[in-house]
Amino acid sequence: MKRDFGWTDIKVPVVGQGTWKMGREGLEALRLGIELGLSHIDTAEMYTGSEEVVAEAIRGRRNEIFLVSKVVPSNASYKGTLRACDASLKRLKTDYLDVYLLHWWSGSEPIAETMRAMEELVAAGKIRHIGVSNLDVSHLKQAQKALTRSRIVCNQVLYHLRSRGIEHGLVPYCESQDIAVVGYSPFGQGDFPPANSKQGKALEKIASRHGKTPRQVALNFLTRRKSLFTIPKSSRPEHVRENAGATNWKLDDEDLKLIDTAFPPPAKDEPLDMF
Repeated sequence: MKRDFGWTDIKVPVVGQGTWKMGREGLEALRLGIELGLSHIDTAEMYTGSEEVVAEAIRGRRNEIFLVSKVVPSNASYKGTLRACDASLKRLKTDYLDVYLLHWWSGSEPIAETMRAMEELVAAGKIRHIGVSNLDVSHLKQAQKALTRSRIVCNQVLYHLRSRGIEHGLVPYCESQDIAVVGYSPFGQGDFPPANSKQGKALEKIASRHGKTPRQVALNFLTRRKSLFTIPKSSRPEHVRENAGATNWKLDDEDLKLIDTAFPPPAKDEPLDMF
């Protein structure tokens, strides 16, 4: 399943593939994901070795891939961003990225300098679009204000059933700006609800009703709005196949109520979670 990515008319799979801490053991899983339509692939210079694995996975198929990488804040000066992008392109063995992100906000470099470099990269054809990651609404607005010729296309943030803080303020703001919201770690960080827990039983009830798995229910929920995308990481082919079956069906109102009961959303803005 694909939809427009932010304000663009680029059709991007709503479920993609993350590569954090992925080594060569994930190569075949990445290739299988591409075959199954999970062609939105996310990596970063901080993910040591992952860009090289991605390069091998997409060899000969670059034109099929929506490829994303990121610059760490310590490299995000004007010149540092340009150098970091060139280094990522070399590791990825490509001459352009579909989106290049500032990995998170640290204040170590002026956001205006990072965005100036990003616009230079767009002008040079090295990146197609500019994105950010882990930015709250206030910092996102600062990044937007710093741009003079381009627009932010996405904000990549932590989003899973037990971390729904972005739903109150960040998602509505991004939707008002036609900015895609890309959720990472959609199964949490080693704490996906076990089957015998109250939350696990709620997911299993929904899954059995649709002939799906609890993890497919989670991914479907996390991409239920037109602004939402997700990038689960998996190095195992069976999990990639499971991820690929998470879309092209719809949760009903009863399902959504059950999820809200089991995983209550925040009542107000919360600090943006990270990693």
